Amino acid sequence: MDREFILSQTDGRPMYLQIMEQIKLRISVGDWPEGFKLPSIRELAVDTRVSVITVKRAYQELEHEDVIVTQHGKGSFVASAAEDAPMRDKEIDQYLMRAFELAAVSGLSKQDVIDRLKRLWPFEQPPSTGKKT
Repeated sequence: MDREFILSQTDGRPMYLQIMEQIKLRISVGDWPEGFKLPSIRELAVDTRVSVITVKRAYQELEHEDVIVTQHGKGSFVASAAEDAPMRDKEIDQYLMRAFELAAVSGLSKQDVIDRLKRLWPFEQPPSTGKKT
């Protein structure tokens, strides 16, 4: 499984936030399923060429958000799906907000955005998430 992380010095966000975002993305798209063992802090620090402190901060924040769980002496793992659901909702909201900001800057109206979402939505019915709406 490809573990390459792409971090940018010009991003403007701290490296630990970039690491967190990439881990969350891998989890949300299913590349790193529930129970998946994350690279050790030291391994990821070497792979990403950042300090151990930076990776440790990312892991601590992810643990605080219930995205990962750490077992002393065993490592860090992707949290269970039940713990992961709020993170996915928050992540989707963040991506949508970025899209809305871009739409606003581009002069699109709310209705323009809604029309585009309807046109681009690839599912006949929304996929089942097990949630009641």
